[in-house]
Amino acid sequence: MPLVTVRDLDVAIEEYCRLTGMKVIMNHGWIATLASPEDHSIQISLITSDPTASVNPVASIEVKDVDAVYRIAQDNGWEIVHDLAVEEWGVRRFFVRDADGNVVNVLSHVG
Repeated sequence: MPLVTVRDLDVAIEEYCRLTGMKVIMNHGWIATLASPEDHSIQISLITSDPTASVNPVASIEVKDVDAVYRIAQDNGWEIVHDLAVEEWGVRRFFVRDADGNVVNVLSHVG
């Protein structure tokens, strides 16, 4: 899912909802996810500043086993820019930087 960094989350939510017809399905005050009312698999997230990481990712990839993907990233020399952690909003995640400099959030939901 793409993540768009924005200055004002409320303004961005209003603009993107009006533009796309999407609805807010999650809002933590610093990140919000919008989804198509017809197909919730069509999503975009808007983010101001990640509260536990030093950089905002440009995309999130949800995987079945984040620990296995973390080991693969380490074994293959990927740069880990946010170490594997369980976050209070219910995900276990880490960030990697790809060869083009993109920071990607790799996650699994907990519980």
